[in-house]
Amino acid sequence: MKVVALISGGKDSCYNMMQCVSAGHRIVALANLRPADTDELDSYMYQTVGHQAIELYAEAMDLPLYRRTIQGSSLDTGRNYNQTEGDEVEDLYELLKLVKEKESVDAVSVGAILSDYQRVRVENVCLRLGLQPLAYLWRQDQESLLSAMISSDLRAILIKVAAYGLDPEKHLGKPLADMEPYLKQLSEKYGVHICGEGGEYETFTLDCPLFKRKIVIDAAETVIHSADAFAPVGYLRFTAMHTETIYFSLSTPALPHGSCPCQNAIDKMTEEVEYADQAEDNRQEFTSNCDLTAALPASCSPRSSRGFQWISGINGLQSQESGIQGQTWAAFTQLKSKGEQMNDIVLVHLYVRSMADFGPLNAVYKTHFGINPPARVCVQAPLPAGQLLQMDCLLHDWTEPPEEGCFHEKDALHVQSMSHWAPANIGPYSQAFRVRLQGAQQSNVLLQVLTINAARWDPAGFHCPQ
Repeated sequence: MKVVALISGGKDSCYNMMQCVSAGHRIVALANLRPADTDELDSYMYQTVGHQAIELYAEAMDLPLYRRTIQGSSLDTGRNYNQTEGDEVEDLYELLKLVKEKESVDAVSVGAILSDYQRVRVENVCLRLGLQPLAYLWRQDQESLLSAMISSDLRAILIKVAAYGLDPEKHLGKPLADMEPYLKQLSEKYGVHICGEGGEYETFTLDCPLFKRKIVIDAAETVIHSADAFAPVGYLRFTAMHTETIYFSLSTPALPHGSCPCQNAIDKMTEEVEYADQAEDNRQEFTSNCDLTAALPASCSPRSSRGFQWISGINGLQSQESGIQGQTWAAFTQLKSKGEQMNDIVLVHLYVRSMADFGPLNAVYKTHFGINPPARVCVQAPLPAGQLLQMDCLLHDWTEPPEEGCFHEKDALHVQSMSHWAPANIGPYSQAFRVRLQGAQQSNVLLQVLTINAARWDPAGFHCPQ
């Protein structure tokens, strides 16, 4: 894919670019949001310290750089983001909209590691623009990730510190490689995020294998933002810098194409599919107690005392159209006819006759859910004649109002970015769904699922819980 990279100057955005190239994508443009009249903006979303040197990234990588001044502020700070006029997220939308128009990009590189806040908002913008977010660093072990960055010849310096044990006078400007042992000590002693994900420090990248020219800081001054006795906050303001040609540099990234963990995972999945195909060719004639010549009617279990209920055997045979999209519409019509609320669905078991129908099925499926769809498992299975899909849905609704001092809550983990954490995330589903009663008597139920998009499974082995 053609990728625009969101860059802050820091190690994370730079290393994620390297991961994108390693996965076979092509960086065609850079994008950055800068503050208006200050060195650093108090932003929930963006690193702005060091923005004076961002223009040099275009020279270093020989790529067009698109920049926009941040006009909004952090208005919608909830767990989920809704389009909000005047929010700083809308500045990102306008920036990426421009880049898409000018460069015809397909995807966005973003260096989020741990921040759900940042990831959710970038994903919101990408969804609205029809772009695929690429967040390969998401949820990686931070100690291993830092070591991988340093060993890949990414050369960065600390440009901001804001944590116990970090001193602006001692540590600003220090190479990240030199700081690694000390950062590990701080992590072990005080719980400091070794990659700085808690805001403990920020970096600026001077060189990496993707650069054609390295960035040189000729002069900088230290600015003390807060002279706290225990955790002083300070940053570097660059006052003079330039780029220099790199001689005898590597012409390819440290991670060559094909060694990307995502590619390895996809290759493994492909091998499993091929093995499954061979096993299917060699297996004996399928036998079970299930009559595959006729579909069974949908059935409902009683609602449990904790508010859970199964609806099983939903199909689209009532459709006047024979294709997968017609049957998908009919299946949801059947589900809604039972008077159930779509927001009550927390898990879907989806069976399809052929994975070739996966794309057009998803196009219909996703229209029935909002930003946090239920968790889902999708498998290919032998279905009755003429039946292209079947759904079993687990629903939850509280049977009683919460007690005084308590409240009901449903949380979804819906990661839409492509990452090493979720290399095959290609469907409108949440990876996990949590139903809980918060308060004096806390009760948690976590439904965490792995979508197996190419598996073969015997539906006769499934029994609906009562």
